[in-house]
Amino acid sequence: MDSAVLILLILLLPLAGAALNGLVGLFMPSYRSKEGLIGAIGTAMVTVPFLAFVYLFLAYDGEPIVWSAFTWMAAGDLSLDFAYRIDQLSLLMGLVVTGVGSLIHVYSVGYMHGDDGFWRFFAYLNLFIFAMLNLILGDNLVVLFLGWEGVGLCSYLLIGFWYTNLKNSAAANKAFIMNRIGDFAFLIAMFMIFKEIGSLDVGVILTEGLNMPEATIGWIVLLLFIGATGKSAQIPLFTWLPDAMAGPTPVSALIHAATMVTSGLYLLARLSPLVLMAPNVMMVITVVGATTALVAATIAITQNDIKKVLAYSTVSQLGYMFVATGVGAFYVAIFHVMTHAFFKGCLFLGSGSVIHGMHHVEHELAHDGHGHKLDPQDMRTMGGLRKYMPATRMTFLISTLAIAGIPLLAGFFSKDEILFKAFEAASFGFPIGWFAWIVGLITALLTAIYMMRAYVLTFEGAPRWPHADTLHPHESPASMTFPLWVLAGLSMVGGFLGIPAVIAHGDLNWIHHWLAGEGGPVAEKLFDGHVSLALEWGLIALGSAVAIIGVSLGWRWYTTKGLAFDETLKSRFGGLYTLWAGKYFLDEAYDKAVVRPVVGGANHFFAPFDKYIIDGLVNGVAFFTRAVSFVLRYIQTGNVQSYAVSIVFGVLLIVWLMLF
Repeated sequence: MDSAVLILLILLLPLAGAALNGLVGLFMPSYRSKEGLIGAIGTAMVTVPFLAFVYLFLAYDGEPIVWSAFTWMAAGDLSLDFAYRIDQLSLLMGLVVTGVGSLIHVYSVGYMHGDDGFWRFFAYLNLFIFAMLNLILGDNLVVLFLGWEGVGLCSYLLIGFWYTNLKNSAAANKAFIMNRIGDFAFLIAMFMIFKEIGSLDVGVILTEGLNMPEATIGWIVLLLFIGATGKSAQIPLFTWLPDAMAGPTPVSALIHAATMVTSGLYLLARLSPLVLMAPNVMMVITVVGATTALVAATIAITQNDIKKVLAYSTVSQLGYMFVATGVGAFYVAIFHVMTHAFFKGCLFLGSGSVIHGMHHVEHELAHDGHGHKLDPQDMRTMGGLRKYMPATRMTFLISTLAIAGIPLLAGFFSKDEILFKAFEAASFGFPIGWFAWIVGLITALLTAIYMMRAYVLTFEGAPRWPHADTLHPHESPASMTFPLWVLAGLSMVGGFLGIPAVIAHGDLNWIHHWLAGEGGPVAEKLFDGHVSLALEWGLIALGSAVAIIGVSLGWRWYTTKGLAFDETLKSRFGGLYTLWAGKYFLDEAYDKAVVRPVVGGANHFFAPFDKYIIDGLVNGVAFFTRAVSFVLRYIQTGNVQSYAVSIVFGVLLIVWLMLF
């Protein structure tokens, strides 16, 4: 089949799904109750593009395919096409986005069952997939930026999906505003690139752009990185992501774990040859990534909301990916993007299954008049769910072990590769790599502990909800557990795509050959030296030991003492624990340093202008109209003779004007 036709299908089907479900649902209220039809259309519009990506992947011969739909803008030196690129990087990202996206659509059919906005939800999901595909397939930065903004808009719509709750609307506003800060930096970078080389095509940037002055490249890469920190939730712009958990759980899995938040990493990987020419900025990226990973992990260990634990875990794992980017291992960052989509997608969907079951308990408590209030997301009121939700429990456990880095599971391969690359960089002329490697090891230990804590408090021990002897949650329907099993399976085997180079001299490291091999689209920083095989095996053993120790500690602490161990942690770490539990009080600091001055300044300087000038003009026009009307109304007497006299005088006036 012709590549252009396939690209059109990939792009237009999700858009058609959004338009169909959105417009028909909007104008035909009777359509909104047809959940089976709406879910089938929404899912098919993502599954077919996934199959198209599979076909393109199997038929790919190593030569990038660039297809231009039409010329969008042509003015002076500027010529922009709606052009799309198929290569190793866009194929891999496309498979992840549409593959995981299809599973989450299937899951959403069961999760959103009975919701009044079912049709609207699937329209938004399809629209998000359309925007995300524009982002990863765009052959120039303008098309990519359109997708970039499109996913931001969809994120806003989906976070605030249940908008009647003001807390959800506030979270959506926060995500939208904080992302715009990064987007502004991205825009400036685009202006600088166009000023220097007169083009925003990816191919031109990666050839002529490399000849730009070194300082200019440094500034451009720094601005692109700032843009990435907004979309990919890094310090200082990460605080929107945990609040974004206000959206429905499938949104958290699709947008805030598997796809949109990786956009910043995709951007840097796409322009990796340019990034490699800014070594000072790469140091900044490494430090920010490592610091974010550690900060988010320490917060995660204190959270009681199951989705908040996963949200801070996501921020932490994104930090890992930025570490890989900072040390020049872009393909490893994309490798962790892929494995993270598997196990974090499964974890988020598993948490949604748990919340779905606990909602049943909550409703029973309310229905039977027990007088108890239950937060279905609070792990302190869970426990013992393994008995009632065996499929959810088993898949959650597999993904927990995968993200912890237990050997041979997906997270082990990608996380170990990141740590190794940081160690290798540090050993051969990139000293900041030592900081990243040590912080990475500490974060790996914390990850294993807080994820095992979340698992144990949710599924092990005795139930802690009220009337647990008579009220029981139930396992989720097959439409929700099927995606869990698929993602759990991928969390087990997905890592074998990146078998470490120490085995078979790297011949089995498929993802390296695919992305960074000869003719691959992703650059790689090479060093003047190699880590010895013995040391490399030692590093693998060390990474494995850290994961096993962390999981063992988390299991032992929380199976023997349960929630009481949190009190032990509080007493041991004192003020430090308070700092972690308070999320480093960053929201409070931003509120004091930014929000209040801006709002206060607006109240003092702009409110009077708005009140007296803008409102004054509007009121003045209204007053003038009213005054003129007050006079003119006396002319409207309703007396025909008066109108005839007026007409006669008018005619005489016109004749007089014509004669004299």
